[in-house]
Amino acid sequence: MTDLFPDDIPAARPEEASEDRPLADRLRPRSLDEVIGQSHILGPEGTLRRMIGSGRLGSLILWGPPGTGKTTVARLLADATDYRFEQISAIFSGVADLKKVFETARTARRAGQRTLLFVDEIHRFNRAQQDSFLPVMEDGTVVLVGATTENPSFELNAALLSRSQVLTFQSLSREDLEALARRAEAEIGRALPLDEDARETLISLADGDGRAFLGLIEELDAATGPKDMLDHEGLTKLVQRRAPIYDKSQDGHYNLISALHKTVRGSDPDAALYYFARMIDAGEDPMYLARRLIRMAVEDIGMADPQALPIATAAKDAYHMLGSPEGELALAQVVVYLATAPKSNALYNAYNKALALAKKTGSPTPPMSILNAPTKLMKGQGYGEGYIYDHDTPEGFSGQEYFPEKIGRQDFYKPVERGFEREIIKRLDYFGKLRAARRSGN
Repeated sequence: MTDLFPDDIPAARPEEASEDRPLADRLRPRSLDEVIGQSHILGPEGTLRRMIGSGRLGSLILWGPPGTGKTTVARLLADATDYRFEQISAIFSGVADLKKVFETARTARRAGQRTLLFVDEIHRFNRAQQDSFLPVMEDGTVVLVGATTENPSFELNAALLSRSQVLTFQSLSREDLEALARRAEAEIGRALPLDEDARETLISLADGDGRAFLGLIEELDAATGPKDMLDHEGLTKLVQRRAPIYDKSQDGHYNLISALHKTVRGSDPDAALYYFARMIDAGEDPMYLARRLIRMAVEDIGMADPQALPIATAAKDAYHMLGSPEGELALAQVVVYLATAPKSNALYNAYNKALALAKKTGSPTPPMSILNAPTKLMKGQGYGEGYIYDHDTPEGFSGQEYFPEKIGRQDFYKPVERGFEREIIKRLDYFGKLRAARRSGN
């Protein structure tokens, strides 16, 4: 559970407590001690505390969801270290703006004042723009503090990352948001007009975003009077539901599909349904999910349950037939089927081994006995000579060799003792004994 810093701090400076300012601005912390949440970096043993205590401030990348305090912490960090604070947004700034900021920072440094340059949405800068920070970081012109909601490993240059320390901000916990609610109540001068269930609903709607949470409280305060008291239903009618934090091309997308895949592989249908529902709720393309479910059927279940693939494919067709929202139920059925099916990656491993050998060995000729001989010339060269038609044998199995002589017999597929593959093991053992008997002449 995230620890909180003391929350019995005055809500705002008296001279700044203007009703015209947004609640989030009126409650903006004035020191790092007032920041709610992020104790892993702001607590006594946190990274930023140690950095401030050492007197050496290095460049930082603040990575985390919206509304977790990245901008506020950057500004307060400048105050705590007596650095000049400069802020730009990668959305609205270009090369000319960067040059101007760098020159202003050089002028300030000559006057003995160091600059903390805060770059919001730093991942929006292209690679060349990101590279422009490197010289001014190295010569001490600026200490760069960048904020991003996207994974820095994918969105930022390796050179920029190597010169910075990444600090991960976490979504505000329920306790964090409750503390923020108490500050908001002190600021607006009344308790939130919500019963216990409705208060929990309001916290859930914030989805860990402190700024959005204060926006909801402000909306609630403006729409209710002193005698109002809302329950869960009344609250949900009043406030707009927040869209989940989810970008179909970025981290939220990849995190949730990874969670869905691993919960299916881990045979947990309840968790798998939860992540599936989250992706549907956030607007994920159902056909993307259908494709991934088909992939799970062949990668993680395979021959342990050969019906998994046709069932997953049928759900895709069912979605096309039914459309939304009925079609999602067909996909949900596949989620549960795959999660509860026996698991085996023997086919997946066998294919990868066969593919690796095919790439390595080139194009050796198959045994002449299994090659067709449509011409007299080919028959004369031995094509098809010695081929045994399996159906002519008593067991329906000839045991002849099919691998190229240059490669020799291989053993790719190793079924597991789960599901239908238990039966396949018996069959392969039977074929192996017949093959050995044919070779020995028995």
